[in-house]
Amino acid sequence: MEKTEAKLLQEKLFYKKKNAGLILSDEQVRECDDFCENYKKFLDSSKTEREAVDFAVNLIKKEGFVEFSSKQSLKPGDKVYLNNRGKALIFAVIGTEDVKNGVRIAAAHIDSPRLDLKQCPLYEDNELALFKTHYYGGIKKYQWPAMPLALHGVIVKSDGSKVEVNIGENENDPVFCVTDLLPHLATEQVKRPANEIIKGEELNILIGSRPFRDDEISEKVKLNIMKILNEKYGIIESDFLSAELEAVPAIKAKDVGFDRSMIGSYGQDDRVCAYTALMAGVNCKNPKKTTVTILADKEEVGSDGNTGLKSAYLKYFIYDLAKAFGCDGREVLSKSECLSADVNAAYDPTFSDVLEKNNAAYINKGVAVTKYTGSRGKAGTSDASAEFTGRVRNLLDRNGVIWQTGELGKVDLGGGGTVAAYIANLNVDVIDVGVPVLSMHSPFEIVSKIDVYMAYRAFSVFFAD
Repeated sequence: MEKTEAKLLQEKLFYKKKNAGLILSDEQVRECDDFCENYKKFLDSSKTEREAVDFAVNLIKKEGFVEFSSKQSLKPGDKVYLNNRGKALIFAVIGTEDVKNGVRIAAAHIDSPRLDLKQCPLYEDNELALFKTHYYGGIKKYQWPAMPLALHGVIVKSDGSKVEVNIGENENDPVFCVTDLLPHLATEQVKRPANEIIKGEELNILIGSRPFRDDEISEKVKLNIMKILNEKYGIIESDFLSAELEAVPAIKAKDVGFDRSMIGSYGQDDRVCAYTALMAGVNCKNPKKTTVTILADKEEVGSDGNTGLKSAYLKYFIYDLAKAFGCDGREVLSKSECLSADVNAAYDPTFSDVLEKNNAAYINKGVAVTKYTGSRGKAGTSDASAEFTGRVRNLLDRNGVIWQTGELGKVDLGGGGTVAAYIANLNVDVIDVGVPVLSMHSPFEIVSKIDVYMAYRAFSVFFAD
């Protein structure tokens, strides 16, 4: 049937987000799916910030990247990286244009909400051995009991030697868990406010129950656990004082849905953007502008610390890069552009009352461009300018990247932050670009495979432009 004049005018003048599944060809959808197979492997092997850095460094070294030195001379095509304490990473490909004209930055974070072990974690109570934890980042505490947990991290012993720990991921490994109260006895528990159904001090991880056979001592189960740990890792209890051990869901990344259109996994905020930015940076060949990819730590707790982006390590890297080309670091930063690679909340029809439909991001409608984040009155946001927003919009449209706008919930209901504000503080043009996520900050977050691939395409065209 022939379209009416009003229909044609509506199509020309109205803005409507479109489902990418109705736009892409079958071959293009397969390309999205194929890309995500290696992404799932990354998720399974990179459940902590240290493991994500190890994965990335191994990959970029195979691609010819070398450690950066402030004293080395650089030329177009050179590939360098800076490993910040094994917990954050910057890598760059030197472009053909003069660095003084600015660089292109993509910045993601590789930390995720989890349960950290306290410095004195191990105790016995009524012949059960447990670990005390301190949760990291914004979690719903009630989501963490009664599910299998794996233990990842490092222990530095008194002699300075370091032991790596990864228990619970292999098929034959034991797992651990936080216990919960049975419904029959939970009458008082369920009367608590939701944020106190499980309290922080109740997130204790069950790790053993068999005693050391000796009638002359107390804490027999604790001793048996320490004996096992000493035999396996050569540690004593005081070595927990200088350890970083993280309990994370012992769940593999899985396809979700009869149509396998989505991926469910722990840690997709923000490793979905970390992986897509990583691959875009690695696959960028002979760029005009120098490309800088950042995988940062500590975003989930405010980006503080020397591996978070409130630290000066990014600024120092850019200054040293500028120095290698005989120009001023401040000038380079002032002419640079950045995509803050972080996720947004996907519209969930089950909980639609917290989102405003016209300005929410949706599964399968492409990578989400978020002009501002912050909370309520835009507190804590950098709020990208109309000019830079227009430039990114034009760039994505010109290159056939399917994208959408997104805002993190209704105005008065909260919101959230990203690293964008800290990079903007360096006088860099920044906007958030990332993948919409369902069940964000839960132990099993969900994303669309199409949106994942569109994030990769967005970072790729940004680097290549």
